[in-house]
Amino acid sequence: MATPTIARSGIFPIAPTPFTRSGDIDLDGQKRVLDCMIDQGVDGICILANYSEQFLLSDAERETLLDLCMSHVAGRVPVIVTTSHFSTRLAAERSKRAAQAGAAMLMLMPPYHGTGLRADEKGIEEHFAKVAEASGLPIMVQDAPLSGVALSVPFLVRLAKAVPQVTYFKIETAGAASKLRALIEAGGDAIQGPFDGEESITLMADLDAGATGTMCSALLPDLIKPVVTHHLAGRRQEAAETYARILPLINYENRQCGLRACKTVMMEGGVIKSDTVRHPLEALHPATKAGLLELARDADVLALRWGK
Repeated sequence: MATPTIARSGIFPIAPTPFTRSGDIDLDGQKRVLDCMIDQGVDGICILANYSEQFLLSDAERETLLDLCMSHVAGRVPVIVTTSHFSTRLAAERSKRAAQAGAAMLMLMPPYHGTGLRADEKGIEEHFAKVAEASGLPIMVQDAPLSGVALSVPFLVRLAKAVPQVTYFKIETAGAASKLRALIEAGGDAIQGPFDGEESITLMADLDAGATGTMCSALLPDLIKPVVTHHLAGRRQEAAETYARILPLINYENRQCGLRACKTVMMEGGVIKSDTVRHPLEALHPATKAGLLELARDADVLALRWGK
């Protein structure tokens, strides 16, 4: 089966990793998550990312999830695989394995480990070059505060030109719109997929700045997609009105819940059986959960009724 081609625009949410109440991976639940996401009208799915709790998965679990997700999606939509690692060798090995499994694209953060171990710009460029060589796939750079690595616009443009497979950029830093605008202006044709992230909490500003897509969670991509579609078609007013209706839920997810929001809503909607997160992460407070579900019901998200 041919690997689907990744689009330069659209909505590519992150798949959560469902766990049983005992903390084991719920493999059947993972299949249902993927089916629900496809029914949400997504343009692609990103797996093994931070919102997939990748930092709480063993290497063996990563392998299991990679194979399960690729075989179950079965080419229905493109799959982006996150292969970040501080070790260039391990990131390259992960990326080669993802390519062999049928991934359409890779997403990586710059190499870092805690606050004290970070590569310099030369090391980052070499890191991405070796991943590109090992995989042969297009690469999305995840520019997020979590890494603590400052990726300047001039450096990102140099990286894109030095490593031609680096063509997509997920900008999640403060002032994302300004950085996206500067990146697009400085990089020209080298910047094929300027995306935002962070649950799409700055989506309208980022689209106005030239973003062509977003990588949100799987909580409400069915309601975020029309914002992107309207905006790219030149219907900015419709995009703004659509976004205003869902912004309270996006804000609540981003500021109060984080990755737990999607799991909670999917459990309530019968997609998965448990919203368990792995320790040291903690479950949502009951009051926070109630507030989330109230907003989700008001917005009528598909995930809240998909399994019922």
